[in-house]
Amino acid sequence: MIVMKLYEIILIAIGLAMDAFAVSICKGLAMKKMSCKKGIIISLYFSTFQIMMPLFGFFLGKSFSSYCKIFDHWIIFILLLVIGGNMFLEKDNNNQNDSVHFSIMILLALATSMDAFAVGVTFSFFSLNLPVILFIIGIITFLLSFLGVLIGNHFGNQFQEKAEKLGGIILILIGIKILIEHILE
Repeated sequence: MIVMKLYEIILIAIGLAMDAFAVSICKGLAMKKMSCKKGIIISLYFSTFQIMMPLFGFFLGKSFSSYCKIFDHWIIFILLLVIGGNMFLEKDNNNQNDSVHFSIMILLALATSMDAFAVGVTFSFFSLNLPVILFIIGIITFLLSFLGVLIGNHFGNQFQEKAEKLGGIILILIGIKILIEHILE
């Protein structure tokens, strides 16, 4: 079983949070005046989904991980490459609305956490403390989402695309690292 280090977990959490960060910037842009209440609501939606989706992915992955032990590093690498590549290449500027209505936020939170589901599948191949990892992902997503609302409200949309690209690069690099470590074993 592959062991994941704390810095890798933190980097994955940051990478996963970049979509939420980018959308939070858009939500902040749409606010005429900064609203801490809306910032907290936005951050709670995103962090909750970033916790739940890897959990669902983990349990799905556990159900078939025993069949994949021989090539698990390739599965992890390919999933992180695809997720990171999509984040890097993706362009989505349709979130220019400061509403925190349930129906809007659920869709945004679900859309920004789909990559977390796939990463949760990869977690099933590791020896890890899932509650701690989910807590780290949730806290980092909450903080970056709130920061995104602040940045969006103060500085404009120049950071949205850069945040998504950075998140994609982080996930790709972690996938490459895992593949290289396993090949060199």
